[in-house]
Amino acid sequence: MNTVLPGGEVFRRSIPVRFGDCDPAGIVFYPRYFEMFNSVIEDWCVQELGTGFREMHLAQHWGVPTVHLETDFIAPSELGEVLQANLQVQKLGRCSLHVAIRLLGPDGAERVRAKLVLAAMDLRERRAIPLPPHFAGEASRFLAAADDNQDQKGPA
Repeated sequence: MNTVLPGGEVFRRSIPVRFGDCDPAGIVFYPRYFEMFNSVIEDWCVQELGTGFREMHLAQHWGVPTVHLETDFIAPSELGEVLQANLQVQKLGRCSLHVAIRLLGPDGAERVRAKLVLAAMDLRERRAIPLPPHFAGEASRFLAAADDNQDQKGPA
């Protein structure tokens, strides 16, 4: 599901906090957020960009691994909550894209904010490649306006 905003679309997805995501205190164990980010990107690719990871990796032999990641943990998330993930592209380059992901709690308050750099990679050659034109074109729909790129918090 996405929303059209003046600065580009925002991909939105719900993420239930499950037992396996939590530590003994019942809050999300921080490495699980990285798995959540990857699942948001994977869903965005298949639902919005028209290229699922299966097709991308196994048939076309390319991928978009994360090459840089910055994360701010704002507040804990608890077992049983449903988080709202919001993804928006902050920068689209020739071989990479910068993505902002925010996870919001049931009350709409920000829990986690991340910036990821994804680089297109030929999986056989293990080298950077230009983003495929169709993929880059679809991703550009989610490109934040220049003013939005200055916002360190990412998509609303």
